[in-house]
Amino acid sequence: MDGLPVVTPQEMKRLETLAFEAGEDEQEYMEKAGAGISAALEEFLVTPTSSGTVFLLVGKGNNGGDAFVAGELLRKKGFTVSALCLYPHEECSTLSQKMSLRFVKAGGEMHQITTAPKFPDGGVILDGLVGTGFQGAAKGLLQEVIEAANKSSLPIFAIDIPSGLNGNTGEVETIAIKAQKTIYLGLPKIGFFLKEGWNQVGELIHVDFGMPAKFLEEIKSEAHLISRVRAAKALPKILRSRHKYQAGYVLAIAGSPGMPGAALMSSLAVLKAGAGIVRLFYPEEMKNELSSAPYEVIKEGWDLQDDARIFEEAKRAKSFLIGPGMGRGPKMEKAFQAILAKISIPCVLDADALYFLAKEKETPLPEKTILTPHHQEMERILGRESTFANCQDYVKSKKVTLVLKGAPSVIFHPHTKPLIIPHGDPGMATAGTGDVLTGIIAAMVAQGLDLRSASALAVLLHGLSGEIAASHETSYGVVATDLIHFLPDAIQAL
Repeated sequence: MDGLPVVTPQEMKRLETLAFEAGEDEQEYMEKAGAGISAALEEFLVTPTSSGTVFLLVGKGNNGGDAFVAGELLRKKGFTVSALCLYPHEECSTLSQKMSLRFVKAGGEMHQITTAPKFPDGGVILDGLVGTGFQGAAKGLLQEVIEAANKSSLPIFAIDIPSGLNGNTGEVETIAIKAQKTIYLGLPKIGFFLKEGWNQVGELIHVDFGMPAKFLEEIKSEAHLISRVRAAKALPKILRSRHKYQAGYVLAIAGSPGMPGAALMSSLAVLKAGAGIVRLFYPEEMKNELSSAPYEVIKEGWDLQDDARIFEEAKRAKSFLIGPGMGRGPKMEKAFQAILAKISIPCVLDADALYFLAKEKETPLPEKTILTPHHQEMERILGRESTFANCQDYVKSKKVTLVLKGAPSVIFHPHTKPLIIPHGDPGMATAGTGDVLTGIIAAMVAQGLDLRSASALAVLLHGLSGEIAASHETSYGVVATDLIHFLPDAIQAL
């Protein structure tokens, strides 16, 4: 499932230094980076006459040199390009100076600015102000230019990282470019995915500037992005002769009086994600609330005291899901603890099950457990901030798989680096979408995937389904059941 390594800016710089010391050419790297940036803009701009001017925002570092290379190439394709430089020529990096002279010689328009520009209604902005090494606060003219760019109506492409964003921590001290797309060079930076980073980077576009694989093999990564190619290969194989139990049998313990929706959404998601059968165990007193449940969901009431039927079915089931809408009363808590102590097949714990875990932090967990908290739930379980390091320590100590839900979501596993899934839509921030994800994960486990692969594939499909739903309903109009409806489209897209 692992795709590109995610690194700190310092680690990327270390690799580049190793490459240059071994004879790699820095200017050649810049030429390739600029070509990739130009190609990304050209695809977005479509035609030279339809989009107005490309405004290069140029700082003093090599990001500015990348911008000049891209600008020169775009001019050759017929686009109008204007470079707005914040610093005198002599204060810029050697390569940036060289590329600026070449840009001007080729007919490029360049202006040194001392105040923030007023952008027109048409065009696009290419942000080459500061790079991944930037730390601290954007101040003075830099701050003013970033403010002007963000307030404009123009789409902004950031080179490698939005200016003003800390590439290590994802922090923004004063202001940062709010990019529509970030064209990252070589490898993605960890700050993209932390704190404010995800709000600033927009869509991520990868540009390979040609670093040989032998240097990348020495990488010290913080995490990995998911590989869609590898994820697609992990989709459960379907035999023509299979029956419903081979397709995967999931037991759901979910729902409580007044909360039938979470139980039904998680159960139906199990089936739409490919499992062959789901049996929902619910408190007997909510029977009438489930009368309109989908016909395909097998429903069975229980009294919260006798779990014999649950474990009779567990003998032939492949996974449990526990928690959606389950309730937090003392009877349910006692029943949950009793069930958890007996589970011998993989289980996915969500929602109210996580509440009980946070309440009793020393609760022993079954050998094959997946937890699916959002950040606030995880902080209650940890008793501290849900940082990558804290989450990784937790899964190592508890020997569990953790799906940290958010934007983006991250998979933690005891023996691997965190796995980042950069998919989804803001419209998914609505009640019930987590219940749907729980069902998808349980279905993937029941179909034979290991816990990390099942979690990663489920989160990816969940995110893709959310993106497809938003394309139909807008980010304002997505509801949780849309993710179930569009799940087959997400599988087809993968």
